[in-house]
Amino acid sequence: RGSQGEFRAFDPATGEALEPVFGGGGAAEVERACALAWAAFDAFRETGLEQRAAFLETVAQNILDIGDDLITRAMAETGLPRARLEGERGRTVGQLRLFAQVVREGSWIEARIDPAMPARTPLPRADLRQRHIPLGPVAVFGASNFPLAFSVAGGDTASAFAAGCPVVVKGHGAHPGTSELVGRAVQAAVASCGLPEGVFSLLFGTGNEIGTALVADPRIKAVGFTGSRGGGLALMGVAAKRPEPIPVYAEMSSINPVFLMPAALASRAEALGKGFVASLTMGAGQFCTNPGILLAVDSPDLDRFVAAAVEALGGSAASTMLTSGIHAAYDSGVAKLAGSGEVTTLARGLACSGPNQAQAAFFTATAEAFLADTELQEEVFGAASLLIRCPDVAAMVAVAERLEGQLTATLQMDAADK
Repeated sequence: RGSQGEFRAFDPATGEALEPVFGGGGAAEVERACALAWAAFDAFRETGLEQRAAFLETVAQNILDIGDDLITRAMAETGLPRARLEGERGRTVGQLRLFAQVVREGSWIEARIDPAMPARTPLPRADLRQRHIPLGPVAVFGASNFPLAFSVAGGDTASAFAAGCPVVVKGHGAHPGTSELVGRAVQAAVASCGLPEGVFSLLFGTGNEIGTALVADPRIKAVGFTGSRGGGLALMGVAAKRPEPIPVYAEMSSINPVFLMPAALASRAEALGKGFVASLTMGAGQFCTNPGILLAVDSPDLDRFVAAAVEALGGSAASTMLTSGIHAAYDSGVAKLAGSGEVTTLARGLACSGPNQAQAAFFTATAEAFLADTELQEEVFGAASLLIRCPDVAAMVAVAERLEGQLTATLQMDAADK
């Protein structure tokens, strides 16, 4: 239990505070977690591949053994539906078991041995050996939108464990109950597999200080982060300014461009419009691969696409977002786009009927306006998208070349598109 104040989770669908009360961590908790992780590192890094794989499989089974309590708590803390969370639990367990298989297989170590050549001339060669080795304790930051698969025992944690690195998790403040249930499952696996206590620690904290202190601690040797652009860049700055800079593996904002090519629009504009809205509004748009920007050549076929998308979006129900903070940021981003003199609102979804609900939004702007205003590239996390009307394919290429790196890009094209 942390020593820096108390906090509760909230049900985003009702706005009601949930029990129990959680204690926030501070400098003392970061110090203890990092000390335990550092003390555990030498023993954990030299565990055999079978023991490490068995540990990962034990974590997976312990998560399953929590049963329905895990799903109902996650539903209360996130507003996500049961089917989505049950699927995410399966993904989380699958990731852990997959890493166990990879660990057992062993080729990832890439061991190389060059035997000694004492008779080599003009100089003998010593025995040379090389293999991948663990970096050291890893700090993992849980994501808001995947309370299981990108959280306490998600992919970042699983990969660190597989490599032989102890993990200190900074749990996301939106779902502490879910995080604690999974954290206890990992803790039990550490104990039952005979591993040092410091192989895993879970910290909570409501401000930025605990995360900053964790990344700045010299015993932390790498960071896994899934979250906002601002948060990720802040942690990267802390890591880079250390006397010993460390890598930050960050998945941050992405607007995931979709390129609607002319022949594809000509043959199936209406179907593309309906499919786009289904993708945009899925999960209240809270996926890192959400289609935040569309690029297409201005044409009657594009008008058909827009008409179908506007009709579909106009009937889409408002959906509960993960937290009040995410909802407020979404409303702010949508208002900013709507207030731009270069942006036209094409459609909005159905009005909100409860707290923290997102009303979907569809906007358009010209390629010229987009290229002139870098703020139009900013992600609006949620069910909002911007269509860029281009005079020709060359303009689509020009816009694409100005985009930052993205998690995904989609080409909707037919055989006639070249």
